[in-house]
Amino acid sequence: MRTTPGNIRMASDFMHSIFLKYFDETARQGSIRKAALVLNVSSTSVNRKILSVEESLGMRLFDRTPEGVELTAMGAILLEHCRKVLHDYERAKVLMDDMRDLRTGHITIHTMDSMAVTALPRAMNEFARKFPDISISVTTAQPEDVVQTVASGDAEIGVAFIFAPHPDVRVLSEKSAPFGVITRPDHPLSTRPSVKIDDLAGYRLVRTSDARGGNSIIDQAISTLVTPLSTHVYTNTLFLAKEMILSNQGIGLYTKIGFYDEVERGDLCFVPLIQASLAKVRIGIMVSASAAIGPAKMLMSDALAKELGQMRLDS
Repeated sequence: MRTTPGNIRMASDFMHSIFLKYFDETARQGSIRKAALVLNVSSTSVNRKILSVEESLGMRLFDRTPEGVELTAMGAILLEHCRKVLHDYERAKVLMDDMRDLRTGHITIHTMDSMAVTALPRAMNEFARKFPDISISVTTAQPEDVVQTVASGDAEIGVAFIFAPHPDVRVLSEKSAPFGVITRPDHPLSTRPSVKIDDLAGYRLVRTSDARGGNSIIDQAISTLVTPLSTHVYTNTLFLAKEMILSNQGIGLYTKIGFYDEVERGDLCFVPLIQASLAKVRIGIMVSASAAIGPAKMLMSDALAKELGQMRLDS
């Protein structure tokens, strides 16, 4: 028998069929007759299926002997693949059963506060419509603290800026979230297509607690300015910062996430910032690298990723 690309493609059709179980059980039993008894089918059916695949592959999977069958070298290679497929299929079935039967549970989320006023509530509402009896606790924290709580297992899901890989954190999805200037529509900067850090000199800032310790990404970006920027309002809540910008108490240096609805409505403007360290920021949905991702955690993470994916954050 001759192996060709066409034969291999034909054989692949069998890889996800009943052949997998026939082949696996025959290898375990060392006998087509014994495998058929275990599978509760006729030995003729098992033998025909194996012969058909051998014909399609152009190679023998078993050597027939008076005592039964023995795997050939090629059969042993295929068996490893088949058992992996069967194992993955059984795992998928368990996961799907868990998802179908999902009724109760609890999810712990740690996030930056900007997500808590936009994508996160929408994702939670969508999740609650499907799984109303699963409770959720949400804690807002600084980006570096979010990463640490996920790494330690104190948070099941984290949403924060990704500055450097963490060995104990797995990023499920991520999205570009560049910083820009948040202004009122009547502010002089609002009509510009983009701005540089130097363009902000002379304007008062509204800032939140990302400046803790003076080592935040914003502090690093403005540290080279000849004329220091003046912070007029400093708060630990994004809600108040937003109200102050709306009240013309200053401008903000933020990603678009926490101001998304206001920008979309035209109540505020987002002007992209030309600054390498602030234009390449990414936000990620992360979980522990060592903990299992259960159905509830996976579905909540997917809902968050969907909401983030729908947001236009760079303009």
